[in-house]
Amino acid sequence: MYKVAVFDEEHEKDLERKINTFLAGISENQFVEIQYDVAVLCDETGEQVYCFSAMILYKK
Repeated sequence: MYKVAVFDEEHEKDLERKINTFLAGISENQFVEIQYDVAVLCDETGEQVYCFSAMILYKK
């Protein structure tokens, strides 16, 4: 059976830490694929807001 884990953080280092923690808990044989995305937008004050996200597909 396949499962999906989704991670979403405002800072890339936070995303990196969470993904590495997750990957440490599964075996290499369970890992299938990872997809990574970055979104940038401006809030109402004009400040840039970043969203770093990743989806990991793995076997349960």
